Amino acid sequence: MNILLINHYAGSPDHGMEYRAFNFAREWVRNGHRVMIVAAGFSHLRQRNPSFKGILFSEQIAGIDYMWVKTPPYSGNGLPRVLNMLTFLFRLSTTCRRYVDEFKPDAVIAASVYPWDNWVAARYARKHRAFHVYEVRDLWPLSPMELGGLSAWHPFIWSLQRAENYGCRHADMIVSVLPAAGPHLEEHGMTSDRFLYIPNGIVLDDWRTNGVVSQTTLDMIRDFRKKNGFLIGYTGGLALSNAMDVLVDAAADPRLMSEGIGIVCVGDGAEKNRLIKKAKLLNSNCMFLPPVPKNTIPSLLREFDGLYLGWNRSSLYRFGISPNKLFEYMMSGLPIIHAVAAANDPVKESGCGLSISPDNAPELCRAILSLAAMPLKSRLEMGKKGSEYVIGSHDITRLARIFVDEIEKRRSA
Repeated sequence: MNILLINHYAGSPDHGMEYRAFNFAREWVRNGHRVMIVAAGFSHLRQRNPSFKGILFSEQIAGIDYMWVKTPPYSGNGLPRVLNMLTFLFRLSTTCRRYVDEFKPDAVIAASVYPWDNWVAARYARKHRAFHVYEVRDLWPLSPMELGGLSAWHPFIWSLQRAENYGCRHADMIVSVLPAAGPHLEEHGMTSDRFLYIPNGIVLDDWRTNGVVSQTTLDMIRDFRKKNGFLIGYTGGLALSNAMDVLVDAAADPRLMSEGIGIVCVGDGAEKNRLIKKAKLLNSNCMFLPPVPKNTIPSLLREFDGLYLGWNRSSLYRFGISPNKLFEYMMSGLPIIHAVAAANDPVKESGCGLSISPDNAPELCRAILSLAAMPLKSRLEMGKKGSEYVIGSHDITRLARIFVDEIEKRRSA
């Protein structure tokens, strides 16, 4: 089967996140399918964007045919980003047409976060009598409405809503990483029989052949441990959406210092400098380190005794969550403190840690103290439940097989 995967923000191991499109496509290629990923040449998510001349650039990565489409750079969420999106869609429907026709897709997946790509995907699907899949990883336009306060009648929101409605009504299958998104999508035209929940997951091979953290980073963590016998780790973006202020506030509690508990934050982001200043002002027992390569995350996590992941309180999480970072944490076999209020909670479901309410520094402090007071054997037993849960439910190989098997089954029905 020839699978055309349209994902504006798709990345790769060579370029950085996001990785879902690459991970699924690699599995499909391994199983004998041919996959073309069409992605924008510029994305704010990638560590490195492809460099090329002209409008299009094609290359093969891990057996996947990538088609990069030249788009203008941007920063933030203003008009330049919208122009980037519209440029991608215009060139996807015009300049890319000849290459898509030569590829002759049997399935077309629209997975660009924003739903506008459904219009182009549907056009290609009709032309080639292909199966049209609408993949929902974030609920647009609901997210910019609830997070950004935009009106339903704002032209940007109005247009996104028309596109979401179109995808819900016309796509042959709607796939979502959000387990409770079904009722919302049904309100916009989807029938329940077309819904399929495919969460994010883990590439198990990454945990069998992982890279080694630099000696400089290891030395800094181990020097910090000499002053603190118990370490809580956080890895990833240092942004408002990651609820890092709550962690810094909790780390300022003198009980953590007296109990020899330290907090290590590894990563980068827009809020990093502010958080470092805040930690110094509060005398928080926090250490901030630069980000590490993705392939070294498994070995990095082994330097900690427990892990933290937090979310801000948001009504959007009523549809559920599916964070890659959480599944990486769970694979480490360490106990997790998870500050969340959502439709699902893998930490609570698996029993691999302590789930607490979000935006609550005193409760987070109590959870850290409770975890540190546990016997080592109890913590290891708790953490093991997380890795068992991920291997059973979030193995990318298994998820990719379910995804493509459903396409083939429904195509032939």
